Amino acid sequence: MSQATTHAIQLEALFQPIQLGPYRLANRIVMAPLTRSRATGQGLPTTLMAEYYAQRASAGLIISEGVNISPQGRGYMRTPGLYDRAQVAGWRKVTDAVHAQGGRIYAQLWHVGRISHPSLQPYGALPVGPSPVRPEAFVFTKDGYKPCVKPHMLTSDEIYRIVEQYRDAARHAMQAGFDGVEIHAANGYLLEQFLRDSVNQRTDHFGGPRENRARFLLEVVEAVIDAAGSSRVGIRLSPFGLVNDAALDSDPPGTYGYVVDKLDAFGVSYLHVIEGSPQGPREVGFDWQILRSRFRGRYIANNGYDLPMALDACRRQRADMVSFGRAYIANPDLVERFKRGVPLSEPDRSTFFGGDAKGYTDYPCLSQEGVHLAGA
Repeated sequence: MSQATTHAIQLEALFQPIQLGPYRLANRIVMAPLTRSRATGQGLPTTLMAEYYAQRASAGLIISEGVNISPQGRGYMRTPGLYDRAQVAGWRKVTDAVHAQGGRIYAQLWHVGRISHPSLQPYGALPVGPSPVRPEAFVFTKDGYKPCVKPHMLTSDEIYRIVEQYRDAARHAMQAGFDGVEIHAANGYLLEQFLRDSVNQRTDHFGGPRENRARFLLEVVEAVIDAAGSSRVGIRLSPFGLVNDAALDSDPPGTYGYVVDKLDAFGVSYLHVIEGSPQGPREVGFDWQILRSRFRGRYIANNGYDLPMALDACRRQRADMVSFGRAYIANPDLVERFKRGVPLSEPDRSTFFGGDAKGYTDYPCLSQEGVHLAGA
């Protein structure tokens, strides 16, 4: 690639600073949340995790892997938590490492709901959900992948206790030095299980019409804002996602449009939208600008974006920022690779979940590959 072409790419909006809440981010490239299962069995972040995130601190914003808000919220082995002091202290080492490299990092708050297994739950209890319907899905346990079971249907009192756990997790995130939090309301996990009428079969004030089905999510949003402040809170949605046996809502535009209107009124700082189905088709016959037009905060686009698509989205103002997931696994310096038009390294799928430094912190940067970076 010629110097002129490289310079032209660097001037693109994707690489320019942007204001997000109280922060001026260095660029509009976001590291999407990626479960890597490198925490300890007690959900403690490790020194290796601090190194991993610090390597990727050139992103305008890092969104952490999903962080369990409680022991009940866990659905996969060796995923980290934010519900006790030791975990807060462990995450402080991660956030300090990212900040030392000039980066910004948000914690993604996560409760998997019915996508779990008794072996992952305290005292072997059943996972929980809006309704007692077993999902056709599998989760990663100490004995390998196991099928999900029929969950316990949450009572109203239990739902409100989970709302408080979200509040506590957001407070813990700020104590741990995170710059903000993202509420995970996508990919067929607990909050989306309540939102979709394909999963939520309740007849109480948490079920039935969309206003009731959205109640749990909106209670969580209000609690998290109380703990972290609306300018430091974002949310991830997947209106047309087909994962974890969460069939589509009967009216995705109506249901998610209602939610986005409420989120806008709350003043959350960004929408992080999976456009289409995660790791699946983007073409779902829906204009994502409909959601963007109903929200005054930042819009982060996700799902299958490559560099030309991301440049085009920012150039045409179809997105304020673009998040990349798997590209960040094998390319810790993804921003620099995009700027220079260098081919991306391919990740080793066998090392995605669990393990050690192999396939985690051992992917080289351009400078380690002998690429001349002078003047970059």
